[in-house]
Amino acid sequence: MSPWAIWLVIAASSAGLEVLSGDFFLLMVGGGAAAAAIAAAAGAALWLQLVLFGVVSLLLVLGVRPWAKRMLLRGQPEIADGVDAVIGHGGVVTQTVDTHGGRIKVGADEWSAIAQLPYDVYEVGANVMIVEIRGAHAVVTADARDI
Repeated sequence: MSPWAIWLVIAASSAGLEVLSGDFFLLMVGGGAAAAAIAAAAGAALWLQLVLFGVVSLLLVLGVRPWAKRMLLRGQPEIADGVDAVIGHGGVVTQTVDTHGGRIKVGADEWSAIAQLPYDVYEVGANVMIVEIRGAHAVVTADARDI
């Protein structure tokens, strides 16, 4: 098999595997292999093909990959997960909440909660909003619907 064909197989394989990873790294390596395939078809020595493969791959990974990832992710909202996903959500007090503790219901979940300010006390049935997660407690304040 000719050297240019081997480089072409490497380039195509890298591009194909990129579909599985989605990180743009293998695609950039495939670009380096394509450059080496062109050099091999032009009759370049093996050492020059290897250098060209390495340099082009490195330039693509460092130069094009960050730009390509930014373009792919542009306009997509950041997705909050874990405890960050409940901050800003409202809940209903199920056990009186003050600075020493209490319980709130957020959706189908029940949380331990404490009041944000030392003088706040929220009675059963009051609407509250989660402003912070501190340890295992949701720190709550009055929900704007109740003000």
